[in-house]
Amino acid sequence: MLKEKIRQALEHVKDPEMPAVSIVELGMFEDVGINDNTIVVKLLPTFSGCPALPLIEKEVKNAVEQLNPGFPVQVVFLKTPPWTTERIAPEAREKLKQFGIAPPPLRHKQGDPWEIDCPYCGSTYVTMENIFGPSACRSILYCKNCKNPFEAMKPVATL
Repeated sequence: MLKEKIRQALEHVKDPEMPAVSIVELGMFEDVGINDNTIVVKLLPTFSGCPALPLIEKEVKNAVEQLNPGFPVQVVFLKTPPWTTERIAPEAREKLKQFGIAPPPLRHKQGDPWEIDCPYCGSTYVTMENIFGPSACRSILYCKNCKNPFEAMKPVATL
């Protein structure tokens, strides 16, 4: 019951680099428990060293403390299991498209070609402009069909 209430509260915590989706929709929420009267929220970071993690931690603490005033909250970023783009919820993939970010391909295997559809027109006639986008998890592409630049989430797969 506590886990479900906290998960619902975290539906309102957005990824600051992709504010169209919550950390739950991105698949970052792993577990919650209580340890010595402290609520421990376990999250999977999308990318190691992501600069948004301190802000996400602060927002998670605020959301959980509002549900349970007086209880200390600890946020732990786990290294295992590794987060992969397979964890992104189907509704989040659609929200990313509407926000102008192409979601990563489903069932991507490391080393496979990265096929991306333009989030604006759906065309596959796109080129990679820069593998390094505005954040570690995104790249910059250009659609030759509708002539729009756009960002795409990099696929992260397990080996």
